[in-house]
Amino acid sequence: MVSSIKRFLIGRPLKSTELGEQKLNKTKALAVLSSDALSSVAYGPEQILIVLYTIGLAAFWYSLPIALGVLILLTALILSYRQIIFAYPHGGGAYVVSKSNLGVNPGLIAGGSLLVDYILTVAVSVSAGTDALTSAFPNLHQYNVEIAIAFVIFITLLNLRGVTESASILAYPVYLFVLSMFILIGAGIYNILTGAVPAELHTPIGTPVAGVSLFILLRAFASGSSALTGVEAISNAIPNFKDPAPNNAAKTLMMMGALLAVLFSGIVFIAYYYGVGPSKEVTVISQIAEEVFGRNFMYFFIQGTTALILILAANTGYSAFPLLAVNLAKDKFIPRMFLMRGDRLGYSNGIMILGLSSIILILAFHAETESLIPLYAVGVFLPFTLSQSGMMVKWLREKPQGWIPKFIINTTGAAISFMVTLVFFITKFSQVWSILIFLPIIVFLFHKIKKHYDAVGDQLSLTTCEPSMTIEGNVMILPVAGMTHVVENSINYAKSLSPEQIIAVYVSFEREDERRFEEKWKKWQPEVRLVTLHSHYRNIINPLTKFVDTIEKKAREGNYQVTVIIPQFIPKKGWHNILHNQSSLLIRAFLLYRRNVVVSTVPYHLKK
Repeated sequence: MVSSIKRFLIGRPLKSTELGEQKLNKTKALAVLSSDALSSVAYGPEQILIVLYTIGLAAFWYSLPIALGVLILLTALILSYRQIIFAYPHGGGAYVVSKSNLGVNPGLIAGGSLLVDYILTVAVSVSAGTDALTSAFPNLHQYNVEIAIAFVIFITLLNLRGVTESASILAYPVYLFVLSMFILIGAGIYNILTGAVPAELHTPIGTPVAGVSLFILLRAFASGSSALTGVEAISNAIPNFKDPAPNNAAKTLMMMGALLAVLFSGIVFIAYYYGVGPSKEVTVISQIAEEVFGRNFMYFFIQGTTALILILAANTGYSAFPLLAVNLAKDKFIPRMFLMRGDRLGYSNGIMILGLSSIILILAFHAETESLIPLYAVGVFLPFTLSQSGMMVKWLREKPQGWIPKFIINTTGAAISFMVTLVFFITKFSQVWSILIFLPIIVFLFHKIKKHYDAVGDQLSLTTCEPSMTIEGNVMILPVAGMTHVVENSINYAKSLSPEQIIAVYVSFEREDERRFEEKWKKWQPEVRLVTLHSHYRNIINPLTKFVDTIEKKAREGNYQVTVIIPQFIPKKGWHNILHNQSSLLIRAFLLYRRNVVVSTVPYHLKK
């Protein structure tokens, strides 16, 4: 039944030879990997206005030069990540760049930041999408958390079905959103040009505003730069592209940058001209759509596509997180389970861990986008800074032909990214301080995991200097609870291995039971030695493990191997297990960590 449900939810298993069919073309890749960056148009401009609103409505004209600064940073990042795509065509993005050029720890900081960032991508995107949905239907506000969790589960299942299948579904809402934004911006500009928008709705550019300071403008710029989250996803996910993967990834990146620049600047300009300000209950996009179209079909079309892309933008995290995890797992910094492909050829362990982590985050922050965005943005701009710095070091070290313009691009990107990171730490420290705690912990765990894998590899290697044990013979210890077919089956198995000695061990709670059992055993299995252990405290494990330790110590002196054979009957139906004591499982669990003791289970399958 479980298998049938799994097949229904994620589809039939795919052969390994079908992996090539799971690669993305540019059209689908743009939808899947750019959805996060494009969706930030829905909340990036709003973040600028939220900061400027603290001064007053008259300060809204500053959103235009701030937006220009964001576009300059976007240009530097797009050009830089295009260089990263060709320099590191196997993916990995900021992690691989930082590790290769700055060292292991900077690489792990970038990798750890991005892992957390992709979890935040899912949480922020779904929370923002839920906000857009409840802006159109205010009665649903009280169910924000439940709606957000339901969307995360849906997207997780969608990604477990495979890259191409999720891309085929996601392409439609992403392109519908782009279309709706072009319609909104076009209609808004048309209204402005035809004089349908009163001039008194906005303050003229250059109007003096009391209380404006460089600090506030930098804070607004940093908040608006949250619209650039997700631009690195394509460089992380190059292996998902069809061949030639680097070329297709670079073209997709440039297209994403162009779309993001047009949509972001258009929304900022329309919001300024219409005098739209931030509101707790209604998003800026919702207000603009209502001002331009009223509450008609176009309004709900824009709100619907905005909600969809904000929710489905989480898919960028699902595309990039597993591939980044694969790079970290290959370097032995996180568990190897992240290297395993699932039934549908996707890295299903990474997908499920991402979904579960995002749900925990949504519950912790009650699906409040405003609370998540600062932490989200810092998690993005820290890797931005490290990757740009890493590329600077690469160009300085290698000095290839035409390296100076590339160096300038990366220097510009690194400087602005570092400034944005500092501004976030200074202005929103109360919301981002946790990164100073969990990031060192994550890096520490990376090193501990790496140390463990290195130690395991050293001990398992045939070249190790540790001599292997020479075995002269075998001593079998057989715990018995009675004289049954289960025990008889195990004795026959032990005899078939031709051991030097078989010792049956019976643990009794009463002296009379012990005497009767010994008499019956002599008649039933006279050739098998029986040892009875009396337990004063009605415990089987302690007397048995002490006996095994004693035999093992003596056997080691003669280079004998001790094997404990555990008889176990298997019920016909799984639920029957709850009706029986699982003594065999307990014995195995306790003996499994004994050195120089082999534990073997002999199953006896019941027929009814």
